[in-house]
Amino acid sequence: MTVTPTEPISLLGIPLDANSSFLPGCALGPDAIRTALHSTSGNDANEASVHVTPVLDDLGDVGLTNERGSHADADAITEVVRGQLAAGRQLISLGGDHSVTYPILRAFREVHDDLTVVHIDAHPDMYDDLDGNPLSHASPFARALEDGCMTTLVQLGIRTATQHMVEQADRWNVTMLTPRQLSDFDPAALTGPIYFSLDLDGLDPSCAPGVSHHEPGGLTVREVLDVIDALPGPIVGADVVELNPTRDLVDMTAMVGAKFVKELAGAMLARR
Repeated sequence: MTVTPTEPISLLGIPLDANSSFLPGCALGPDAIRTALHSTSGNDANEASVHVTPVLDDLGDVGLTNERGSHADADAITEVVRGQLAAGRQLISLGGDHSVTYPILRAFREVHDDLTVVHIDAHPDMYDDLDGNPLSHASPFARALEDGCMTTLVQLGIRTATQHMVEQADRWNVTMLTPRQLSDFDPAALTGPIYFSLDLDGLDPSCAPGVSHHEPGGLTVREVLDVIDALPGPIVGADVVELNPTRDLVDMTAMVGAKFVKELAGAMLARR
């Protein structure tokens, strides 16, 4: 038996890649995921047989200058997200590079003072700044922690932590687990509303080649899905970022991103 819920979840594109440190291309990510999401190679049901695609209210893309280190772009993202939260919406955002997560979390901070963030990535993204850009895609969680955007940050799949990253994690009491330590993740210990931030390079490149930073030894698609399934909720927001279609093979990573959107939407609906 299939279930077709009616409550909308907002889907927002954030086509920003000016804060990338290696290759441009992530600005093309939102449209690539949308195309995969509506491709007739699949259907709109998730693994729980819930028809989730019709529940997604696609807001289109945030209007951005896509200039490096732009505070105006960051403010524009925060403003759009703020409006969706004021309307009582859950939100899935499509990046774009990972710098988009900080301005998103600024808006969530205004609504949730006890937010837990679960972050999947190859990289901790807690640099004070990278190459003189404090809004770099390598710095969103440093900014978010400085601003008190969350009470708890749990990072999974990390496999490139520099000594600076380790010090940052200690400074803010961040839980940082490598792929080998994934079994140590205890979702039952999570409290309060949850925001889920998924950098596609957290997966092994064999599962997601369409990213700018290939870091072998990452998570599988099923391992990420198991993490989503285990989140206790409520899941109030999520992002899927760092898809670079110029690096993708036969749209494989775009399809993986679309899969995560569907499963996240289903998890949001199930745990309201």
